[in-house]
Amino acid sequence: MTAYLTSLRAIVLREALRFIHQRERFIAALVRPLVWLLVFAAGFRAALGLSIIPPYQTYITYETYIVPGLCGMILLFNGMQSSLSLVYDREMGSMKLLLTSPLPRGWLLFCKLAGSTIISILQVYAFLAIAAAFGITMPGWGYVAVLPALLVAGLMLGALGLVLSSLIKQLENFAGVMNFVIFPMFFLSSALYPLWKMAESSELLHDICAVNPFTHAVELIRFALYLQFNGAALGWTCLAALVFTGAALLGYDPARTRMGRKT
Repeated sequence: MTAYLTSLRAIVLREALRFIHQRERFIAALVRPLVWLLVFAAGFRAALGLSIIPPYQTYITYETYIVPGLCGMILLFNGMQSSLSLVYDREMGSMKLLLTSPLPRGWLLFCKLAGSTIISILQVYAFLAIAAAFGITMPGWGYVAVLPALLVAGLMLGALGLVLSSLIKQLENFAGVMNFVIFPMFFLSSALYPLWKMAESSELLHDICAVNPFTHAVELIRFALYLQFNGAALGWTCLAALVFTGAALLGYDPARTRMGRKT
């Protein structure tokens, strides 16, 4: 047990130190959602009317609506950034040293996942603080209630990053992943517009958004911020997290890696 806890502390501390030394990463993680919140939302406010839908009890501004989606954006992009660091570690050789540890490979991947999720959550709270400074606030206890939702969503998106890192062999391929995985996952969700808006445009797009695990992660965060429980969103997010975790364990399985090299 001591060895397990020591490895967890060491890997999480390594992730934290890497994040502290990369200040540009923290700034970029906040600038991206703030641009959507302060620039794009101002232009879309008049074009996108919002009806009263759960968890809201009254009409809200567009800026208020997209805050949970932008929290999900931070978790999504940080999960992908974590996968990029894994690809870099593999190319530099430090990943091999980590995976040769006598501890189970699944535990080592979980430690990496836990470290990236903790950093993502801290970034989300920094964004919520900046949004509150601009007058976009949530219920007081919502900032506390959203923590478990952020944890579950962060683990799910971080596990997706682990899956991608097991498939990406070179850093140069990461840009393609951004275009074909991250952006469709973000835009085909309820992060920027409610699903009923998508249904008005296209039933197919609505169905795609409805099965997108990122949509359920966003809705889990949205309801938690307003002190409401969304069981369906929690269930689908947990299911996606289990599927992505299983795929990551398969992707980093030593036997599979050796077979790939032989072929």
